[in-house]
Formats: sequence, structure tokens, C-alpha cells
Amino acid sequence: MTEQQTPAVDTALAYHRAWTAGDLDAALAQVADDVVCHAPPGTLTGTDALRGFMGPFAGSLTSSTLLAAFGDEDQVLIMYDTANPAVPSAPGAELYRVHDGRIAEIRIVFDRLPFALARGDVVQA
Repeated sequence: MTEQQTPAVDTALAYHRAWTAGDLDAALAQVADDVVCHAPPGTLTGTDALRGFMGPFAGSLTSSTLLAAFGDEDQVLIMYDTANPAVPSAPGAELYRVHDGRIAEIRIVFDRLPFALARGDVVQA
């Protein structure tokens, strides 16, 4: 894993490590109350909406590997791979905008195919 340390990177890593450990309270302590999260199902606003979106996935994880983290004073990009009982590898990336030491905006990108395959929505050729 490659990390470039700045205070913003430290904040993003604290958030990431907390939610991947299933500790949403610690994760949300790193997030602004009016956080905006752009995720595959749409745009979420506020910590309650973020908790509702992240909670079920975080609770299902069996492992998480941080692959890289890079950032500057107000923007951080991380890439990771997660697993749960149904999906052995689910790569993702998140871009964070950090303001006043808290995450103000999150843009989440992840590969939805492993989940579709696990549900039987897609047949792999």
C-alpha cells in the first residue's frame, strides 16, 4: 500500500479504517454533519443518510484491504478491496473532500458486477 500523509489523508484513513471495522460511530466522527455522498444509488446528504447507506455493507464485511491512499491538503483518494460472505473481492475507490478536518464530500465508485453475480442477476460467460 502507498500512502502520502497529510492531515486530510489522516482523516480519510481514520474514516475508512473505522467503517471497514464496522465502527460507524467512529467513522462518522470524521464526517461533517452535512456531508454529501455521491454513491452508485444516488446522492445522499447528512450523516444519517450516510449511516443508512454504509451500515449494511460495513456490517457484512469479512475483510478489507487498503490498496492506496493519496491526497493533498483538502482532497484524498483511496482504493481498497473488500470481501463479504457472498463476494470474495469487491474493489472500490473513494474520493474525499476534507474541510476543517472533517470529510465534507465523498464520491464512491465500486465494481457492482461481483454483487450482481452473487445475486444471480448476471451470468458470467
